Order: sequence, then structure tokens, then C-alpha cells
Amino acid sequence: MKRWLITLFFYSVFGQMYGQSLPAYQIFNAKGKKVTYGKMERRLAKKDIILFGEIHNNPINHWLQLKLVKDFFTKRNLILGLEMLETDNQKQIDRYLNGEVAHIRSDTSLRLWGNYDTDYAPLVEFSKQHKIPVIATNVPARYAKDVYRYGFKALEGLSENALAFMAPQPMPFDPELKTYQDILSMMEHHGTPELVMAQALRDATMAHFILKNYTSGSLFLHINGTYHSEYYEGILWYLLKSDPDMQYATIATTNQLELKKLLEENKGKADFIIVVDEDMTETH
Repeated sequence: MKRWLITLFFYSVFGQMYGQSLPAYQIFNAKGKKVTYGKMERRLAKKDIILFGEIHNNPINHWLQLKLVKDFFTKRNLILGLEMLETDNQKQIDRYLNGEVAHIRSDTSLRLWGNYDTDYAPLVEFSKQHKIPVIATNVPARYAKDVYRYGFKALEGLSENALAFMAPQPMPFDPELKTYQDILSMMEHHGTPELVMAQALRDATMAHFILKNYTSGSLFLHINGTYHSEYYEGILWYLLKSDPDMQYATIATTNQLELKKLLEENKGKADFIIVVDEDMTETH
């Protein structure tokens, strides 16, 4: 009897220690209500355009992105857009997707992020295998850098060929948007009006190439940094300016120490907010 009680004690104690659930993330809606992945996916699958705001080095983001791509592919004609690819590299991307080159790095003119192999290659490879269009949406970095230095005047006098790689100029611009003001606050003395202009150029260009490559009846999933679409601004602000009749949805990502409830400061960031444990490892 004594031996049985000791055994029961150890099962109870160690069962609690090692049987604890350790969730890595939790999904909430804009109001802070918990949502399952399945419910989020079903709602998103009905939309025209989805902006998935990621934390670039977060593995949960990249896993969920691939999961969504695979699930959407079974239901809709899917188009994938990536902030991580610049518009003047679209021809190189197409050549790889079409099988004209064996390896994506064969063309040295193609600029890929340092974490491409771990974080974005799975998306591109699945798209290649299943003939899903992959759209480069971000303005070439050299133009964004020029705007960061000199403002929009840096775009004056550019050739038609250069202008074709960005949002039509002159473009709408509202420096008072919350997300742009937040950038200035976060950057403190490094924040400048020109920095916000460069951010807006990226947002406007991504919106322009999303709509330019959207086809009726399709689902366009766009992957971008979470700051580019939080609070229904950034890319979405430009999308709504150009085509307010589309069915849009947004996803934001944030880190919290606790996953049980969404902090007040994170409510309203997007239609769906992915909260990741602050201790989550990073991909780079």
C-alpha cells in the first residue's frame, strides 16, 4: 500500500511538471477575443487581399505563413506577394519559377534577404511546385534610401523605367498617420520626416503592385513587416485609396510575456493578432 502511494505521488508531481502545456502563440481578434487557427483561416479564405504582418525573425510567423499558403491553395486561386522581393527583380523571380534557371541564386542580380533560405524559401518553393504566382512588391532599396536622405524630391527627374518600379508619382502622403508618428517616436532623434517618406514610398509601392497583380476571384496573400499594415494603415491605407471595394483583411504580430489575454496596447492592431511568447527563439 505504501509503495503504491509513493508511486501515485511521483506520477502526480512529475505529471504536473512535465505535462504542462507550453503554448508558443495565441491568436486574438481585434477586440482581444481568442480565435483558433482554423477559424482565422476560414474567415481569411473568403477575402480578396490579406496583409500578413510579420516579425521578420519570428519562426512562428514563417510556419503559419506556410500553413496558410497550403490551406488557401486547396480552396482558392492563390497569389503570393512578398515585401522581401523588390519590383525590379520580378523577371529573375519569374525565370526561376518557370524553371528557366535551376537555382534561385543562379542570377547574381537577384537580391535576397539574408534569412531567405530559412524563412521565405519554403513559401517560394511551394509556390514553384504548385505554379502559384510570386510577386515582388517592394520598391528597390536604392530609391527608398534616396528618399530617406533627400525626401520625395529625390524621385524628381527619374526615368520612366525607374518610375515603373514604384507607386505612381506624385503619390498621396499623410505624415500624421498613427503608424508614421509611432515610427518617429520609436526612432527618437534618428526619426526624420524623410524617414517617414521612405516608409510611405514602400507602403504605396507594395499596395500598387498588389493591386496591379491581383486577378478577379483570386486570393492575394501578401507578406510584409507588421509595421507596414498595423492599425489598418500603411499598405492598407494606400489600398483603400486606390480600390475601397476590395475585401481586405489584416494580420499583425506582437510579443507578450503572457499569452492568456491580449494587452490593451495590442488591441485593434489588425483583424487578427498573433501573440508570440517573448522567449521565442529567433531565426536570425
